[in-house]
Amino acid sequence: MSWSTADIPSQSGRVAVITGANGGLGLATARALAGKGAHIVMAARNQSKARDAEETIRRAAPGASVEIVPLDLASQASVKQAAETVLAGHDRIDLLINNAGVMATPEGRTVDGFETQLGTNHLGHWTWTALLLPAVRQAPAGRVVTLTSIAQH
Repeated sequence: MSWSTADIPSQSGRVAVITGANGGLGLATARALAGKGAHIVMAARNQSKARDAEETIRRAAPGASVEIVPLDLASQASVKQAAETVLAGHDRIDLLINNAGVMATPEGRTVDGFETQLGTNHLGHWTWTALLLPAVRQAPAGRVVTLTSIAQH
């Protein structure tokens, strides 16, 4: 038995917040959910890529409901500001999809002094999820989905 995006049930009336929705799996997820009627909140660091991704989604799903929220997971201040923005516009979140991340970056530090991968992939998403969790809990069947890469192996 195979499964495809055609098997996704209607997402009409649901809110999906997706980090890193401007490329890769995040964009594919946003496009698929938008095509099924979900309102997509694209949380992305690179606003130019996010606008291009939004256009891609709108071409694939005319009439799609999409918004972009600036989010840099390597900055706790950015995470807090982005969460405030999302919560100001949405009293509930049906799907919180934590997809963004960095991998195999040169040794470095976030603006908060954490090692780059730890600060971005783990601490950034932890704060993000903690701040948005009350809105996820307001949804009848709210879900948090956290992705990782096979590169971890």
